[in-house]
Amino acid sequence: MTAHTLLNTLYVMTSGSYLHLDNDTIRIEIEREAKLRVPLHHLCGIVTVGDVLISPALIGRCAESGIGMTLLDRNGRFRARVEGPTTGNVFLRKAQHEVAADPIRTLGIARNIVAGKLRNCRTLLQRGTRESKDAADTAALDAAVLKFNASLRAVAIANDVDKLRGIEGEAARTYFSALNHVIRGDARATFSMDGRNRRPPRDPMNAVLSFLYTLATHDCRSALETVGLDPQVGFLHVLRPGRPALALDLVEEFRSVIADRLALTLINRGQLKADDFRNTEGGGVLMSDDARRTIGTAWQEKKKEELKHPLLETEVPYGLLAQIQARLLARSLRGETEAYLPFMAR
Repeated sequence: MTAHTLLNTLYVMTSGSYLHLDNDTIRIEIEREAKLRVPLHHLCGIVTVGDVLISPALIGRCAESGIGMTLLDRNGRFRARVEGPTTGNVFLRKAQHEVAADPIRTLGIARNIVAGKLRNCRTLLQRGTRESKDAADTAALDAAVLKFNASLRAVAIANDVDKLRGIEGEAARTYFSALNHVIRGDARATFSMDGRNRRPPRDPMNAVLSFLYTLATHDCRSALETVGLDPQVGFLHVLRPGRPALALDLVEEFRSVIADRLALTLINRGQLKADDFRNTEGGGVLMSDDARRTIGTAWQEKKKEELKHPLLETEVPYGLLAQIQARLLARSLRGETEAYLPFMAR
């Protein structure tokens, strides 16, 4: 079976697994055979992928203990989240709602989120340029970087959130087109994509990215809830019932830093191949169980790696970046810092 614990989150990715409460532990069984026991007090979150069964007693106990559960389908698409009563600092949430109601302060946070995302995307493309051995790829990546430079200048002078969204959308189209030039030549027939698509993803690369983005969004939502922020009230993404707008805001700066880089690594190293995917009658693409395990294991290992946080000037695991940024966001909302500073990779 595939189940890992990292930074207090348990991931279960083997369909047919059964999770139930056994005193103060989670007992994971497959075909009535115990495969793993995890003490409840070690956890703050559980993520299941595919057809995983959870006992009502365990659901109730996790809700009482503040352990959030996120249920994903086989491709990593969000199904549901189970959580207990809302907790956290009411004054922090009050400050969050006040900022969200202030167009000027909302614009400031949204601008920094978009700027951080675009800078991180540009950094990935610049790295691709340095590593490229093909003149055509280098030229395409250089052209994309120039467009990102123009987009960043436009972000700095955008005077409302709708304009920011338009700039971000155009930059995203440039980015996903350029991403094809970072994929290894002999893998492009399988993994090149014609822009971003989802629900369902229509090509293998989009299937991989959707899965990774869902895992990243779960971590961001958990980080926000840990700090005491309301994940539903964001600044860049439009508010909709049931939509974790703030988690979607926070994940923007991490997409290229963690998810996209990991996807490219797995593809360029040959760890994901054409036979890991199959087409459906509706035009979508499904990943195999082995592919999901490969991605899930690599995601866990990536989160253990350390890097120097540019603001804190100290080594931290990738898996703690969302927690750190959520706390920095909370400080800015309380007025303890002048502005929210997004994470920017080097």
